[in-house]
Amino acid sequence: MPLEQLTGSSVPPSLWSSIREALRGSHQDFTTGSLNRAILLLAVPMVLEMVLESLFAVVDVFWVSRLGADAVATVGLTESLLSLVFAVGLGLSLSTTAMVARRVGEKDPAGAAVAGVQAIAIGLAVSVLVGLPCLFFAPDLLRLMGASPEIIAVGSGYARIALGGSGAIMLLFLNNAIFRGAGDAAIAMRLLWVSNIINLVLDPCLIFGWGPFPKLGVTGAALATFTGRSIGVLYQFYRLLRGTERIRILRQQIRLNFSILWRLLRVSFTGILQFAIAHTSWIGLVRIVSIFGSAALAGYTIAIRIVVFIILPSWGLSNAAATLVGQNLGAKQPERAERSVWRTGFYNMLFLGVIGVFFIFFAEPVVRLFTHDPAVVPLAAACLRILSYGNIAYAYGMVMLQAFNGAGDTVTPTLVNLFGFWLLEIPLAYFLAIPGGMHSNGVFLSIVASEAFIACVSVILFKRGRWKRQQI
Repeated sequence: MPLEQLTGSSVPPSLWSSIREALRGSHQDFTTGSLNRAILLLAVPMVLEMVLESLFAVVDVFWVSRLGADAVATVGLTESLLSLVFAVGLGLSLSTTAMVARRVGEKDPAGAAVAGVQAIAIGLAVSVLVGLPCLFFAPDLLRLMGASPEIIAVGSGYARIALGGSGAIMLLFLNNAIFRGAGDAAIAMRLLWVSNIINLVLDPCLIFGWGPFPKLGVTGAALATFTGRSIGVLYQFYRLLRGTERIRILRQQIRLNFSILWRLLRVSFTGILQFAIAHTSWIGLVRIVSIFGSAALAGYTIAIRIVVFIILPSWGLSNAAATLVGQNLGAKQPERAERSVWRTGFYNMLFLGVIGVFFIFFAEPVVRLFTHDPAVVPLAAACLRILSYGNIAYAYGMVMLQAFNGAGDTVTPTLVNLFGFWLLEIPLAYFLAIPGGMHSNGVFLSIVASEAFIACVSVILFKRGRWKRQQI
């Protein structure tokens, strides 16, 4: 279709005008017109959304690092346990995005809204089932993770709030998945601005007792993050009920539809398993790193937070690919769906490649923004530098796996993750770190090796094209 038909003008929209449209919220039909423009309009708010999500982690570790290695280790151990919650939330989210996107591509906004309601119902149930036990048994969970008595004494309050309030994370993920699937990525981005501003203000106030706030130490970081996320969830519900151009949940649609709920659960099960395999592998890695002491664990935690800050924007690009795959398959345009994935993967490779080169040369100065502990800095810098060698593999691997998820094929990424993380990464990490005598560096090298394997296998399977025939 000629560009002037899409824009209503003979003058193509400039890059800046497209970015402004993306930030405001685009009205474009993503199943027609310029593919590059569709990627841009979806990716800009999704990338910013992921940057904002990663700010929760970076801001916390920035302030908590002022409290010492035990406090940072507390955050690292709790985050590794929260990875199970992230796995459930992400697994439910990817199936929600796929189903909502497919209905939107079929021009069925009512069906998209009903699917969203079922996802929220599942999220509420899971939040209660996971949050309540964690609220009471958080110290025991830290002990199981190998935490020292000092870490347990410092971090039990943090773990109780972070794990017990995990429902806020779950609902934040799910509601944003509804917006992303509908193509309303700008709304998901804006609500995270609200959450992050609250977190940015409350974090130092509650940690150090600034102004009228109590001095809660590391516990204050968890409370600030929980408060910010909870207010973000309330804003999400307001926008879903008020409605957007693409999706609105009406009062009569707020009911259980067991047929759709069961389909969503069926797809979500392998999606949850997919991310559980990936995230529980991080628990295994943390357990191995903890053998080498608090300094190694603190260095690993800081480096991973920095990596997450960079990787999450790339997940924004990957989420754009998933939305384009779902909507274009719904519109019976599988070839356009495929082109969107290859193109997004290439852009992601350029982005992460540049970032990787920067970190290879400037790992230590970046780490020193978070800590000056002479025992922690070299370990964190080594971790950041080694992981950066795998950036090209991360770039293509995450886009390919999200493309499968966007099509509703959650089985393929699950199997790829199982082989890559549990049959390769964990055994290799143990062998290199302990029998191989490489200590924590062996763990970091195993991450690069497993991600390269996952990327290669994902590309091969994607080229076979079975995902184009997936029904959801």
